[in-house]
Amino acid sequence: MSLNRNFKLGALWLATVPALWAVGPKYTRPALDVPAQYRGEGAAQPGSKSVGDLKLQAVYQDEQLQNLIRTALERNYDLRIAAERVIQARAQLGITRADQLPTLGVGASIFSTRQVGNKQIPAIEVEAGSVSANFFWELDFWGKFRKATEAARAELLATEWGRRAVINSLISDVATSYLQLRDIDLQLEITQKTLESRKESLRLTQTLADAGSVSISDVRQAEQLVYTASAAIPTLQQQIAQRENFLSTLLGQNPGPIPRGKPLNQQPRLSAVPAGLPSELLERRPDIRQSEQELIAANARIGVAKAALFPSISLTGDAGFQSNALTRLFTGPAGIWSAGASLFQPIFEGGRLRNNVRLTESQQRESLLRYEQTVQNAFRDVSDSLVAYQKTSETREQQEHLVSAAQDAARLARVRYEAGAAAYLEVLTNETNSYDAELDLSRARLNEMLALVQVYNSLGGGWQ
Repeated sequence: MSLNRNFKLGALWLATVPALWAVGPKYTRPALDVPAQYRGEGAAQPGSKSVGDLKLQAVYQDEQLQNLIRTALERNYDLRIAAERVIQARAQLGITRADQLPTLGVGASIFSTRQVGNKQIPAIEVEAGSVSANFFWELDFWGKFRKATEAARAELLATEWGRRAVINSLISDVATSYLQLRDIDLQLEITQKTLESRKESLRLTQTLADAGSVSISDVRQAEQLVYTASAAIPTLQQQIAQRENFLSTLLGQNPGPIPRGKPLNQQPRLSAVPAGLPSELLERRPDIRQSEQELIAANARIGVAKAALFPSISLTGDAGFQSNALTRLFTGPAGIWSAGASLFQPIFEGGRLRNNVRLTESQQRESLLRYEQTVQNAFRDVSDSLVAYQKTSETREQQEHLVSAAQDAARLARVRYEAGAAAYLEVLTNETNSYDAELDLSRARLNEMLALVQVYNSLGGGWQ
């Protein structure tokens, strides 16, 4: 009875201690130098809700753009590949976690032999069989398997955050490509209108030249304006087709036309672009969360490496039935069993185990540096995008004034020329300036919208 009690106490101790003991460092989030406010935030209120918390429908109000984003989220190949990686990481976690549990297997065998006899030895025929179950459990005294499971779980979360980072980038890429497409559309529209206006001007100049009111030089200058606008159209049409092809690829479709929504000059703009608190970026931005999970995994692998320095203890057991006659397999003295425990302590490994600890510690420090670098780059991305949005908005406003002035100057030059008070060179110069100013305004509007896309992306918006 004393031996039985001691055995039970020993079994309880063996089952309890592994759950309490674990070597290796515990993870704590590193202290970071987080600024109180983003550089370039301007007049935005730091305490207000961040643009990154808004749903994409509130930022991208063009319904057609919203439809394109939804299609991309369903069919984009990069995103589908990222989803498969999450499934693989989840399966790997299950494989790693299984090492903490005992394994149990069953087996059976049956055989029959017959030996030919002779005059001295009679024929022998033997039938035998066995049925058995085996048990194996390596006790996780030092937390080797638990730390490996912790690392695998962190890798799963890192993969999931990586998938969300792909979503974030995909939304940004679709919005950027769509706005660039609408910019080229607007440039083509401006060029076509300019071409028609210049053709009309050429006809008028040709009429005046036929009447002897102007020289043939004026006609040639008017032709230059027509050919300049005409030559730009095929280039813009090429850019439209190529941009549609690229956008189709993002949507997971074969190259083809892309449906349009609002023109670029009618795209709604947010009245304010608050960035929010910089500390919130650590929780919202997926690449930061992914990097932190990679750090957690690296931290846990130190425990796995250190646990390999300590003894490994295993429990084994077998039980079953064995008989030299199948009819007596489950009757009589056919039962068999065995039980045991083993301990293995590495003594000399040529420095492999300790170098593995040094390796994992260095990898953890590298992951820490990558995490800090990711956070720092994220703050820079937000600041750069905020400055870009502020300055491109100012540029767009000034460019609108420039277009108004250039168009009025071109109109006045035309009036002066028709009245005979100016040479056609003045018309040529002002028409060219007006056309270039309109194209520059289109690009300024595009840059402002792209800066907003970058602000939303850098603040971790969209993947929610």
